[in-house]
Amino acid sequence: MDEQVALITGGSRGIGAATALALADKGYAVAITYRNKARRAAEVVAQIQQRGVAGQALAGDLTGAGERAALIAAYQAWRPHLHALVLNASGGLERDLVAADAGYPMRINRDAQLALVDLALPLMPPGATIVFVTSHWAHLYGRTPQLPVYEPVAASKFAGEQALRARQADLATRGVRLLVVTADVIDGTTTPKLLERAAPGLTADRRARQGDFPTAPDLARAIAEAITASSLPSGTTIVVGGSLASLLQEPGAGG
Repeated sequence: MDEQVALITGGSRGIGAATALALADKGYAVAITYRNKARRAAEVVAQIQQRGVAGQALAGDLTGAGERAALIAAYQAWRPHLHALVLNASGGLERDLVAADAGYPMRINRDAQLALVDLALPLMPPGATIVFVTSHWAHLYGRTPQLPVYEPVAASKFAGEQALRARQADLATRGVRLLVVTADVIDGTTTPKLLERAAPGLTADRRARQGDFPTAPDLARAIAEAITASSLPSGTTIVVGGSLASLLQEPGAGG
């Protein structure tokens, strides 16, 4: 069997790092992108390689056109084909960046995602998969309440998801699938702390209603399983943790 290769954005920590390892466990060679966490990225690559597959770390700010192009060029110098692109990197909660540029959430969560797909598609053979990772609150934007601090993230990630879905016909002509993985609050991330600051008691209430939150490895396994489940049709939404229906009646927050 030919080598299967994945590229995961924002792979130096958290969900991205866990997804890199989950795909390495399935035999994928894995490249990860990072913006400024070189040491963490190197540690993730070492863990990938310990699983007996190739790993690579690629530095770049996805919001910069030149850096995106350089990143994909560096990837192509490493491997000529790409079988799974996991669009995990996102932003909008960085107070300094948003204070300096109110348009930053849309640039990272919509515009950068589309631009990276455009650059990656020539490397993706028929049968390849693109995964867009989002949160329940972003996926349901406009239908469920939002915490003000998370609303720019939810709005921009929703816009990114819809823009990618609008391209499914073009992707289909190339034989490339689009899958959307939406997750509840992820335990061990900054989101539970954000929830408590914005709405004290909300985290405990959600745990009481939904049970334990999924962890980054839980979400990573779901992403890896979706990529390797060739029977899943393009456009499928995979739900990890919680209930989308329940959020239509509850206060919202981001994951």
